[in-house]
Amino acid sequence: MQVCSVAQALIKRSEGLKLRSYQDIRGVWTIGYGHTGPDVHAGLVITQERADQLFTIDIQRFSESIQRRLIKAPTSNQFGAMVSLAYNIGAGAFAASSVLRDFNDGNIEAAADAFRLWNKCDGEVVTDLVARREHERTLFLTP
Repeated sequence: MQVCSVAQALIKRSEGLKLRSYQDIRGVWTIGYGHTGPDVHAGLVITQERADQLFTIDIQRFSESIQRRLIKAPTSNQFGAMVSLAYNIGAGAFAASSVLRDFNDGNIEAAADAFRLWNKCDGEVVTDLVARREHERTLFLTP
């Protein structure tokens, strides 16, 4: 399943673009549109073209991870919202989330509301995460 353009734009806007590596709010080395991994380290600089390539690779990776865990068929917007959440919290956290569990149980409203649970870092509510989760929830509920 493809990630809709609205979800891709949401992810890019929420992650921001940095062509020079930086440590995110948790201290993880990050570059491009929120790309992390063993290939990211202090002092790394990439081009816009490479940031776009990494984004495409990451979107595909998260899409495949989510598709393997879905029991029910999502709408394009539901899928895009779930990919955005997984992109931000990680595939493992998404796999254990009530968003996925409630969706697979057919409880769409509960799944939508569960996006709001992912608004903290180290127990502290983060304003940017609150806004992102509302955008994801709205997308998830949009037919």
